[in-house]
Amino acid sequence: MSTAPRLTALDALHRSLGATMTDFAGWDMPLRYGSERDEHNAVRTRAGLFDLSHMGEITVTGPQAVELLDFALVGNISTVGNGRARYTMICQEDGGILDDLIVYRLGETEYMVVANASNAQVVLDALTERAAGFDAEVRDDRDAYALIAVQGPESPGILKSLTDADLDGLKYYAGLPGTVAGVPALIARTGYTGEDGFELFLKPEHAEGVWKALTEAGEGVGLIPCGLSCRDTLRLEAGMPLYGHELTTALTPFDAGLGRVVKFEKTTNEGRFVGREALEKAAERAETAPPRKLVGLIAEGRRVPRAGFQVVKDGEVIGEVTSGAPSPTLGKPIAMAYVDAAHATPGTQGVGVDIRGTHEPYEVVALPFYKRQK
Repeated sequence: MSTAPRLTALDALHRSLGATMTDFAGWDMPLRYGSERDEHNAVRTRAGLFDLSHMGEITVTGPQAVELLDFALVGNISTVGNGRARYTMICQEDGGILDDLIVYRLGETEYMVVANASNAQVVLDALTERAAGFDAEVRDDRDAYALIAVQGPESPGILKSLTDADLDGLKYYAGLPGTVAGVPALIARTGYTGEDGFELFLKPEHAEGVWKALTEAGEGVGLIPCGLSCRDTLRLEAGMPLYGHELTTALTPFDAGLGRVVKFEKTTNEGRFVGREALEKAAERAETAPPRKLVGLIAEGRRVPRAGFQVVKDGEVIGEVTSGAPSPTLGKPIAMAYVDAAHATPGTQGVGVDIRGTHEPYEVVALPFYKRQK
């Protein structure tokens, strides 16, 4: 029997706004409200409002919380300052990526791990299992939070009108407790769009009031509600990986070109962490003979490549597309793909994508496709 999809605290609001809903990782989520292109462009030039309440929050507390996280994750969590956040990953014993995560340090011995919706249970189970022997508690807080993001160049101004928190002093990848529209929230300067913006963790019962307050505050500057569809084209242009596409259990962080998140020089647990041995070997392989590299592809034509399509050169298969979409900012179809290292240099000519039997020409470029002007 199929289980009914989970609903966020903003479900009724999305429907009243005419959102097209879709099942995403067992949640009913807004795909779009109107035009995907309009929503994408609003975030790039003005501001967009997202419901991200499907993300999985896991709280880790206790005297050995940091030792547990240093053992369970590949990053060096002991160097994360109070009120700061870090992008990291959790890997299997064989080095394969279970998920990419953001870890927020909320207090002396309190951390919040934010997992992707599709992997929240897997991450929760892995952390719980890895907690054995540590004086720390792993708590499933998925129902304790709603998550609203406001993203885009106008987002600081919009949020400033609703909070007394020091947004100017809030650095990228930092989070501070404050109030937004009169209710308590953790205000984090993070996002998945390539733009400046904020993610607001709050109680589910406060979500609707905060969403409406942000909508009102952003009316004059062109803020609009945005769905998952434009979130995907925004992160693709920004060269940000998506689990299940650029990141899988078949790949190590080094295969994904993200070896920088793996920290071998940890001071806790005598440097031990899950997957260490496999990752040391993966690091060596990446230096000497990387099998494939993650690159950007820009279409010369109009046809859109999709995940799983083969990348070809001179009749040979040299790689595979992991994500593809029309890019509203570039005005052309773009893709991320893993291609053989020999053909991964930006500017490589003669590369094509097999789109239903036709080899469409593409240019190999360095990621990201888009970088905002600071």
